[in-house]
Amino acid sequence: MAGLWLFFMALAVVFLLPGPDMILLLQTGARQGKGAALATAAGLAIARGCHVALAALGLAALFKAAPWTFDVVRLAGAAYLLWIGIQCLRTTLLPNLDSDQPVEKARWREAIRRGLLTNLLNPKALLFCSVLLPQFINPQAGSVLAQFAVLGVVLVGVGLLFDSAYALLGAALGRWLQRSPSAQRLQQWLFGSLLIGFAVRLTFVQQA
Repeated sequence: MAGLWLFFMALAVVFLLPGPDMILLLQTGARQGKGAALATAAGLAIARGCHVALAALGLAALFKAAPWTFDVVRLAGAAYLLWIGIQCLRTTLLPNLDSDQPVEKARWREAIRRGLLTNLLNPKALLFCSVLLPQFINPQAGSVLAQFAVLGVVLVGVGLLFDSAYALLGAALGRWLQRSPSAQRLQQWLFGSLLIGFAVRLTFVQQA
């Protein structure tokens, strides 16, 4: 499949840009440690896989035909980000993190669910898949469905690679922040405010 390397580079540029997924991973790593942050990354990967499947099924066309469906997803996603941001602002100082301490099943499930919903309720992520993937598909190169599947696997894999790096970075940040209560409060307000800001921005997003 021609252009696979170019596709990889395009994804790398996108995943390096700050967004709600990145902030969520950093915040989770700093607050709850490596295990919970990696579980959040797994939830994000599942959501991206869903977006790829929905893009293949033409859900973006549904958004165009029935704009209210786009608005429902957009507002639900904004409300969820707002809730996470407020929860972040209301948390107390960091607990004593131990990156080697196993994460309880309930925390794993909550972290996966938070990653899943944060990305799945972002219609921009679906539109991104719907716009980007077809540009790298060549109908003369074989089955379009097979090409779509390969690109989808690459997208999910690259995203998981970057997300895992952000999760580990967040965990390292949390260990460093334990030395300074004032730095913890700054991190708390910074990440919470950024998530709320992304929620407000998502509220005003319109279809192209």
